[in-house]
Amino acid sequence: MATLPTLRPGDASPFVELMQLALSRAGYDPGAIDGVFGRRTRAALLSFQRAFGLAPDGVAGPLTWRALTPYLTGFVTHTLKGGDTFYRLAERYGATASAVAAANPALTPQNLPVGEKITIPLGFRVVPENVAFTPTALSLCCEGLAARYPFLSLTTAGRSVLGRPLYALSFGKGQREVFYNGAHHANEWITALLLVSFLESLCEAYIAGGTIVGENAETLFDACTLYLMPMVNPDGVALVTGELASGDAYRRAVAISADYPAVPFPRGWKANLAGTDPNLQYPAGWEEARRLKFAAGWVSPAPRDYVGPSPLSAPESRAVFDLTRAHDFALTISYHTQGGVIYWRYGDRTPEESLPLAREFARLSGYEVAEVPYESGFAGYKDWFIDAYGRPGFTIEAGQGLNPLPLSDFPAIYRENEGILVQGMRGIDKNMI
Repeated sequence: MATLPTLRPGDASPFVELMQLALSRAGYDPGAIDGVFGRRTRAALLSFQRAFGLAPDGVAGPLTWRALTPYLTGFVTHTLKGGDTFYRLAERYGATASAVAAANPALTPQNLPVGEKITIPLGFRVVPENVAFTPTALSLCCEGLAARYPFLSLTTAGRSVLGRPLYALSFGKGQREVFYNGAHHANEWITALLLVSFLESLCEAYIAGGTIVGENAETLFDACTLYLMPMVNPDGVALVTGELASGDAYRRAVAISADYPAVPFPRGWKANLAGTDPNLQYPAGWEEARRLKFAAGWVSPAPRDYVGPSPLSAPESRAVFDLTRAHDFALTISYHTQGGVIYWRYGDRTPEESLPLAREFARLSGYEVAEVPYESGFAGYKDWFIDAYGRPGFTIEAGQGLNPLPLSDFPAIYRENEGILVQGMRGIDKNMI
C-alpha cells in the first residue's frame, strides 16, 4: 500500500524515522529514532542487510524496504509446512497462539493445510507512538491491522487533492453505528494516531476476551459498529510532518503560504493542498462562515480558515459527507487539537442528550464543556451532523499547547480520551440524564 523512497546516508525525513523504527523492531539498534540517517543508523542497516541476505550497501532501496516492511506492518506471510502448529509458529515469530488464530479464523488448528499461506502477527503493537504519524505511517498501520484482525473492515472512502486514499475502518457488528474522525486539520495529525491506537487497543481486548476501560470488548463488538476515518486531510499532514517537502505540490503550498506570511510554514498549515480548510466545508451556516472568515482576511486559498469556493468543494470533506450519508450514525466525534475542551452544540437542532454526554466526556477526560465561539461556530462537520440529523455530534480539542503537539504529549492525550472513545460506543446511560 505504501510507497517508500530509496534512502541514503545523510538523508533526513519521516521516511528515515520509519526505517529506524523497523530496524529497532527487528533487533538492530539505529540509535535515536530522529529521522536522520547517520552513522549508527547505517551500521544497523548494514547488519540487517547481511542478516537477511541482502547486498550490504547501506542504502534502503526496494529490496531492503521489502525486508523491513513486516517490521512496520506487524505481520509476515508464512507458508505452512508439515509439523507447523499455531503454538510453534507463535514461538518462532514472537507472537501468541491466540494472535495467530485470530489472524487466520478460517483455519482449524488441528488440521493446518500444508502449502497454504497464512498471516503471522509479530510480537509488537502495529501502531507506533514514537514516529511522526504521516500518511505513509497510517497506510502501513491500516495494512497491518487489517491483516492481524480480519474482523476489521478497511475501505477507501475517497481521495485527497493529491489522490491519496482516505482510509476508513470499522470494528463491530452492532446495530448502533458511531463515527469518529481525526486530522481534518493538517497540524493536528496527532489525532489520527489517537484513533488508530485506540482501534488497536480495542482489537487486542476483543481477541483476548478482555475489557477496555472496564467495558467488555466483545459486548462492544456485538452492540456497536464503530467507523473511523483517522486522517481526513493526508496531504496537509504530509506537508506539516515533512513527508511532502519537494515537487510541484510543495511549491504550490509555498506560494499559497506566501500570501499569508503571518502563518508559520509549514507548522501552521491546517488546510488541504488546495488551500481550503476541510472543516469549513460543510453545509451548515457555510455562508455565515464565509462572511466571518472573509472579514478576518481569509479571502483566497490559504494555510488555514479559507472556506473554499463552495460547500463540499474539497474532496476530503465530500468523502466524510458521503460516508456519513451512507450510514445511520447515532453519534459522531471529531477530534482536533488543542485546548482540552468539548464542543457539543449547534443551534436549536442539538438533541437534549448531547449535554449530558458532553458532561460525561468531561468527567472521563478532565476536559471542559464549552460553547463554540461565534466566529468559529459554522460549517464544521459537527455543525452539519447536528443540523442534518438532530443527533449528538461533538468536536473535542484534545491536549494543550501549540500545534502541532509533540509526540511526547501523546501518552497523556491517549489516557485522557480512551474513556470518551469507549463511552461514545456505548452511548448515553439513563443515569446521565
